[in-house]
Amino acid sequence: MLLAAQSTLLLDGYTPLDGVRDELIDANGRPWPHARRAADLLNSFSAQAFTRCQALAELSLAEQGVTFSVYSDNRGTEKIMPFCLAPRTIAADEWTRTERGLTQRLKALEMFLDDLYGRERVVREGVVPPEILMMSKSFNPKLRGVRPPGGVRIHIAGVDLIRGPDGKLRVLEDNLRTPSGVSYVIENRLVTRRVFQNAMEHINVRRVDDYPVRLADTLRSVSPEDPDRSTIVVLTPGPFNSAYFEHSFLARSMGLELVEASDLFVHGDEVFVRTTKGPRRVHVIYRRTDDAFLDPEFFRPDSMLGVPGLMRAYAAGRVTLANAPGNGVADDKAIYAFVPDLIRFFLGEEPILDQVPTYVCARPGDRDYVVGHLAELVVKAVDEAGGYGMLMGPQASQSERDDFKKLILAEPRRYIAQPRIELSTCPTWIAERRRLEPRRVDLRPFILTSRAGSWVLPGGLTRVALRQGSYVVNSSQGGGSKDTWVESPR
Repeated sequence: MLLAAQSTLLLDGYTPLDGVRDELIDANGRPWPHARRAADLLNSFSAQAFTRCQALAELSLAEQGVTFSVYSDNRGTEKIMPFCLAPRTIAADEWTRTERGLTQRLKALEMFLDDLYGRERVVREGVVPPEILMMSKSFNPKLRGVRPPGGVRIHIAGVDLIRGPDGKLRVLEDNLRTPSGVSYVIENRLVTRRVFQNAMEHINVRRVDDYPVRLADTLRSVSPEDPDRSTIVVLTPGPFNSAYFEHSFLARSMGLELVEASDLFVHGDEVFVRTTKGPRRVHVIYRRTDDAFLDPEFFRPDSMLGVPGLMRAYAAGRVTLANAPGNGVADDKAIYAFVPDLIRFFLGEEPILDQVPTYVCARPGDRDYVVGHLAELVVKAVDEAGGYGMLMGPQASQSERDDFKKLILAEPRRYIAQPRIELSTCPTWIAERRRLEPRRVDLRPFILTSRAGSWVLPGGLTRVALRQGSYVVNSSQGGGSKDTWVESPR
């Protein structure tokens, strides 16, 4: 490590944006108490030394094949995940509260799904308007009465959090189907530890490398048979999927077999995997294939990525699918607006974590407000992800707002809108200027739920909007990622 001269500290000249909370530096230009050691570490580098370390980190990730795919990019699908070596830090006491809030939220959403596909109290008692529920593209009435083996529906969740100018972490959206990104959390930590050597032990950062072990234990716990004698596989749509790196990474890290649909077949009500020693019964499938393509007998008949009869075996309780089919209705962006009500209804508690005020365009009053205030709002399609199907009203042109107004009026159930929140920033290395500059970030923690309860990965994936002035952190829209350092309790 090349120590910086006192006059050339890496954070010299770093200034947070006006009216925006910074994750490292307070409004007086001093590091937050929990971030002082991280700031000292950054200031121990000169710009020249940090340039070399950043290049080393990027080379390491490239050699490891840490990639993602962008289908809309005509230059090719595989890209190296952009990474910034300057970490994001979170205080221990804040993380304790965040864990409690995430666990509470997942418990309520689990109960909501159980009720929606069971007794339907939430419909009869009007907690969520029935027309909004039934018009969700992810709601599948054929799943009514189907209980998941092991009693868990949301085995793996990714909940996106943002921090506004008031300093609070709040929920932006839920990802309860096939959430991705945890492989980057682990790889980012590995490369950060390699470059910073022993610094993180002195900074007292909570570990993330035990996630694969905990995930394997979670999957094993929900097997319909003896967990210790169960076969678990990871089902991938194949190497052309945008998250294929993660599928293979997790299967390898857990010591499980990575399979495609052609490797599996159903006989009677049981699922088998083809092996060189003959068929072997499969008890748990960590599936990374979307609902619509899982089983051509139950969902889309034209699917080439599914296993015929898989849903029959699932309904019979002979195989566990993680996550459970039908979860998408609970992370529908229109349903998001009602999650605080679901927490109160099912748990009798006030939500620990706030969320962003949301206008549901399916409601006439909300729709009228949205189309009249598009210049002030962020509009999102409820069935899109990755930053697609979205209008950033304050930054959009009048013609773009006019086009979105027509879309909203034509299909109001398909859109929600929210005020634009000034996302917090984090020091981010800008190579062409050879300095740290503030860039907006969000955070995706991952929550595992087994029969015994939920566990939250300390930190999660910090995504960063690398383009100056941008609010869009998605990798498919030019975003990158950072390592997230959660301070250990003292």
